Amino acid sequence: VQLQASGGGLVQVGDSLRLSCAASGRTFGIHSVGWFRQVSGKEREFLAAIRWSGGDTAYADSVGGRFTIARDNTKNLVSLQMDSLKPEDTAVYSCASRQAPGPTLSRASYGYSYWGKGTQVTVSS
Repeated sequence: VQLQASGGGLVQVGDSLRLSCAASGRTFGIHSVGWFRQVSGKEREFLAAIRWSGGDTAYADSVGGRFTIARDNTKNLVSLQMDSLKPEDTAVYSCASRQAPGPTLSRASYGYSYWGKGTQVTVSS
């Protein structure tokens, strides 16, 4: 499975940004896709996850209500809509796929097998 995150950029406080994660390859084996972010020198932070077949979603408390994850079934895309952005949202954002089956969505980075190259999001005040 190959993943490619895109859509990052420089925005102002309060702006919105939509990130996309394009999956290719053996996508039939994907259980779920998650979005994470990382600031240099800090641990990777879970943001949101969605079941590949659609329906179930999970969010970190820190972004609930501001971020929305969605799945485009026709294009093998998972998006992350980010609203009301804050300076502390500045980070490198990455998407990852989980292949292992299971009833729940993982919030741990070790639960994901394939990672795409991240995209930088910078929120300026």
